[in-house]
Amino acid sequence: MHADIDYERLYRDTIPSVVSVYVGRGAPARGAGSGFVYGFADEATSESGEQDGYVVTNDHVVTDATDVEVRFADGQWRTGRVVGRDSYTDLAVVRVPDLPTTARPLPVATENPQPGRPVAALGNPLGLDGSISAGIVSGSNRSMRTSSGFAIPDVVQTDAPINPGNSGGPLVALVVGAEDDALEPAYEVVGVNRARQGDNIGFAVSPVIVSRVVPSLVEEGRYRHSYLRTRTLDVTPTIAAANDLDEPRGVLVVDVATGPTAGDRLRRSTETRTLHGQRVPVGGDVIVGINGHEIHTHEELMRYLITETRPHEPVGVDIVRGGTPQTLEVVLGERPDPDGRIPVN
Repeated sequence: MHADIDYERLYRDTIPSVVSVYVGRGAPARGAGSGFVYGFADEATSESGEQDGYVVTNDHVVTDATDVEVRFADGQWRTGRVVGRDSYTDLAVVRVPDLPTTARPLPVATENPQPGRPVAALGNPLGLDGSISAGIVSGSNRSMRTSSGFAIPDVVQTDAPINPGNSGGPLVALVVGAEDDALEPAYEVVGVNRARQGDNIGFAVSPVIVSRVVPSLVEEGRYRHSYLRTRTLDVTPTIAAANDLDEPRGVLVVDVATGPTAGDRLRRSTETRTLHGQRVPVGGDVIVGINGHEIHTHEELMRYLITETRPHEPVGVDIVRGGTPQTLEVVLGERPDPDGRIPVN
């Protein structure tokens, strides 16, 4: 399988940077998952040559813990402090003191992987430390719901086996072009493993989302999400027909939250129409773009908001209202903490 990839070498080169994460002291721990070394802390290296570092994992792995136990592939243990969490993207960062000298940061890809790219999932599935499984990227730009009720956009789908305990570990790929350098192959993280959804279907948080969210978790302990204070539906052919639209494109505004900011300039659907035996919302604005970026689906809307915008900044929202295209200037809101009322979009 994938003869151009030396999985033995990939494993040997990357496994020192992959960790098992345990929540709770003693045996058994309350929970277990995986993670990987993301970067070094700013302080100078100690006399022993060791340095504090940051480990990325899933938020659902650390849950509400302040401290977690971290075990490296060589058997060394450290107690790490959770310094940042984001339940909306299911990412968390743990600061770990005195990293083993062999535990080097794994670089995160700058772009999402293309379908068909060979990948390896590393971690701690079912309590089996230091495991590797291989597959390909089956798809990208997926959407996956979290326990908070929010859907993570831009998720990477893979057929590499991902099982309980793999969560938080890296989905690794050979850097494109590195196969031409037999002496020094290079690897990058193309996803943070999150969940299995059935046979040959696993999901990972995309590197684009990781690169956007994790630096903020390191610096501020949180990531501030922007949102439109709206609930939307993809414009399907049925919704387009019911709303007298020329084509099925964009997202229909079904509801708008009350309040003095953001979505108040957008209009929600005010009634329904029965078409082909379905009750379809009609009358709301149809969002077809933001800041000149075309929006075809809810997935694209969520991806753009997370990766390209900040709360409280104005954006130009291209809409179709009553058949007429227009652009509104809308000030984005800041998504509230998930412990409060969770908006849909």
